Amino acid sequence: MTTDTAPDTAPTRTARLLPQLMKFGAVGAVGFVVNLAVFNGLMLTVFSGVHHGTIYATIAATVVAIGTNWVGNRYWAFSAQRQTRAAREGVEFFVVSLAGMGIPLLCVWISHYLLGYTSLLADNIANNVIGLGLGTLFRFAFYRWWVFSPKRAHRATLSLPAAPDGGLVGD
Repeated sequence: MTTDTAPDTAPTRTARLLPQLMKFGAVGAVGFVVNLAVFNGLMLTVFSGVHHGTIYATIAATVVAIGTNWVGNRYWAFSAQRQTRAAREGVEFFVVSLAGMGIPLLCVWISHYLLGYTSLLADNIANNVIGLGLGTLFRFAFYRWWVFSPKRAHRATLSLPAAPDGGLVGD
């Protein structure tokens, strides 16, 4: 981590961003496995033969992965920037994640309904390759610069009054 006296040059910003990006990628990889397992498990069981089952499975798998990813991002990838108000941060994370869910949903809808690719392989490519890749870029940007923004985390810490035991009220 750099000090306040370090110049904010491109190499300095990259040196700060790269470890966080790698952690985000690792959390995302776990979320991907969760998403893939839930999606395919639902497609092969509960939503097998169900009209619009691909859409329902995509939504369910993404919601489960969102929960997994919030824990990983809050307590590991963005742990230094997390807010003291976990509920607010969780709501913001969920909002960004739901907006990001629209990207793979759109990809699945285009592939499945517009292009007519209805196989499980085509659904997986649309959802878990193209959609997840584009959605990942969207989510990282919004997590980094809004939900887990270093400026917001610092401001939230400064704005909380001190508790009698020396901790922060709300911890």
